[in-house]
Amino acid sequence: MEILSKATAADIAGAKSQVAVLPIGSFEQHGDVLPLATDTLIACGIAEALTREYGLFLLPPITVSCSHEHAAWPGTVSISSATLHRVVNDIVDSLRRSGVSKLVLVNAHGGNYVLANIVQELSVDGPNLALFPGRDDWNKARADAGLETSAHEDMHAGEIETSMLLHLLPEVVGPTQNADHDGSDRRQHLLTLGMRSYTTSGIIGKPSLGDATKGKMVLESLTQSFADYLRVLAA
Repeated sequence: MEILSKATAADIAGAKSQVAVLPIGSFEQHGDVLPLATDTLIACGIAEALTREYGLFLLPPITVSCSHEHAAWPGTVSISSATLHRVVNDIVDSLRRSGVSKLVLVNAHGGNYVLANIVQELSVDGPNLALFPGRDDWNKARADAGLETSAHEDMHAGEIETSMLLHLLPEVVGPTQNADHDGSDRRQHLLTLGMRSYTTSGIIGKPSLGDATKGKMVLESLTQSFADYLRVLAA
């Protein structure tokens, strides 16, 4: 998997696409099964697949974001939503100065709520930004890959994230035996109380169901779903 693009300035100047892709992950606990960089690795895997399929301009990832709900665990590092907002806005401005007018935010961390606001704000004058994957894209990918858990049951470090990393970077996945956590509870106060109130291990889901073939199928489904986003950006 290519986390940093090998493209040169000449490569970008000669490229036909004027759409850039920015992977956005996090640096937060994923129990004892997956690494702190899980969301970043997944975002990079998705972004690389989109770049390869559609000929886009791949940017390096944002590796630290809004992970405050995981603050109770060692290793988790966060920035404020205001900082993330400023960073993305600065990247948009810089891209525009270099002639790239469209940007896709490939987000793999559910706590980055501010990204939706950024896309809303910067698309007032036209379809300039997109946030991908959306909830429907993830749900379709789950169904296409035959995952056994729902998004609610499999909230964090469970079947889908384990499957994707088993496909993308299997060497970073730890033992999944006895790591499953029942994800059926409502978690209605998650933002107020944080993850620690709902799991002691940091996992909500079933990493034991992780499978590299499922991960490959999830990535293929997401890549196909992105075609509609590109159509909207090209309007």
